[in-house]
Amino acid sequence: MTKSETSIPDRRARGQALLDRIDGEAGHRVVEALAGIAPDFADLLFEFPFGDIYARPGLGLRDREIATIAALAALGTAPAQLKVHIEGGLNVGLAREEIVEILMQMAVYAGFPAALNGLFAAKEVFAARTGAV
Repeated sequence: MTKSETSIPDRRARGQALLDRIDGEAGHRVVEALAGIAPDFADLLFEFPFGDIYARPGLGLRDREIATIAALAALGTAPAQLKVHIEGGLNVGLAREEIVEILMQMAVYAGFPAALNGLFAAKEVFAARTGAV
């Protein structure tokens, strides 16, 4: 996180700046998808997870994405969000190999199905990003 991002006093603006940095186009697609059903939820998305939690000084964005990828893979119920955060992990400096290792680690704590589903999600993200796995 940059000093300018964490010093933005408005929660929504701070959250939007961080979401743009982490998720880029994927974050914008989520907000656009909410416009027709729950536009106020986009504000909550900017303000709480990104404007408040991601902006905290205790961890960098790279570390936060490691935790998020692991948590979403372990949950096993959020494949779309997992793909967004795999993309976000790549955007903040995670290597493909690191993401694969994070997802393989989930086999120990969340089971082989969670790890497999996470690996297949990563494969889709990697392929979409470069055109090949």
